[in-house]
Amino acid sequence: MKKWLVSCLFLATTLAAQTSAPVPAGTALMVRLDTTLATFSNRVGDPFRGSLMQPVMVDGKTAIPAGATVEGRVTKVNEPRRISGKPTIGILPEAVILPTGERYFLDATLTDTNIRGTDVNQEGQFKGQTRDRRDNLEAGGGTAGGMLIGGLIGGGPGILIGGAIGAGSATAHWLATHRSAVLPSGTQLTLELNRPLTMSTAPASGGSK
Repeated sequence: MKKWLVSCLFLATTLAAQTSAPVPAGTALMVRLDTTLATFSNRVGDPFRGSLMQPVMVDGKTAIPAGATVEGRVTKVNEPRRISGKPTIGILPEAVILPTGERYFLDATLTDTNIRGTDVNQEGQFKGQTRDRRDNLEAGGGTAGGMLIGGLIGGGPGILIGGAIGAGSATAHWLATHRSAVLPSGTQLTLELNRPLTMSTAPASGGSK
């Protein structure tokens, strides 16, 4: 009798899962990043984890509860050496794990973060900052400082040489301190589903496509 009751409960749970509506494509998942990602420390293939900040609702019911884990991997790391470029981190969300341990394949793309002064391109790649007003002031200050020193040493020609040296040192300083993109732990990520997520399918067995 007990075994029959357990079998009935399992069948009812399975049928309920099979009739649940999928999470539609285009649904936004608000995820808090639990892993710090940076262009100077990560490599392609490195894993990352995050947790769902808000429950995902479908037809008034919770399809994915808050606290569910999102896992994925780094797909691109780029630190350009030119001033005009932007450091880039590409990430690929691959799985969502419910608090019960059930794991499902996740096809989603990063669309936004809460980090000011940065953006995300159409391929879901996070773009770090380029030169900002402070950087321009640093470059201007370096040039002015070099011109002052050059003028004191060699007059007119010294001013031109000193200015070039000052600008070069400021640029070198900027290249050494501003060419990395960082997604700190705690960053809010907005992920968008590329296709419907059906929670009734068999859980994914791993964290990669």
